[in-house]
Amino acid sequence: MTTPPTPGHAAPPAVAEELRIAIARLSRRLRTLRPSGPGDEPAPLSLTQFAALAAIERHGSMTPRELADHEKVQPPSMTRVLAHLEERGLVARSPHPTDGRQVRLAATAAGSALLAGERRRKEAWLAQRLRELTPQEREILRRAAPILDKISKA
Repeated sequence: MTTPPTPGHAAPPAVAEELRIAIARLSRRLRTLRPSGPGDEPAPLSLTQFAALAAIERHGSMTPRELADHEKVQPPSMTRVLAHLEERGLVARSPHPTDGRQVRLAATAAGSALLAGERRRKEAWLAQRLRELTPQEREILRRAAPILDKISKA
């Protein structure tokens, strides 16, 4: 027989469910932030294309196979994503330093600028939502951020 949780101390499964739902909603909301309104262009890339470009920028350079493995997609699917990113001038290929059969991918200046704009838009949205919270709520989130990061890397 298990001991019921005391008030204010949710059992781990309940915490897991609450976190899963809250994180999924927040993630979905952030993914939907796209340019809109007067003067804004429609979203230039799909979510998969954005994720691939961000991974390339974050890791410096990668082979197409490394990128496919990182993004957990099949190489043929990644080939289509990369073709679009290259066509847009957002990634560039260069010879692999030790294996002449492979290439390395790197984000171009245009690719990095596009990602920076997306990050600014999302961070501005989050900053506005944080301003709506109490100082105590903001402090809780500040302290929780490294813990959530730790969980995400497990």
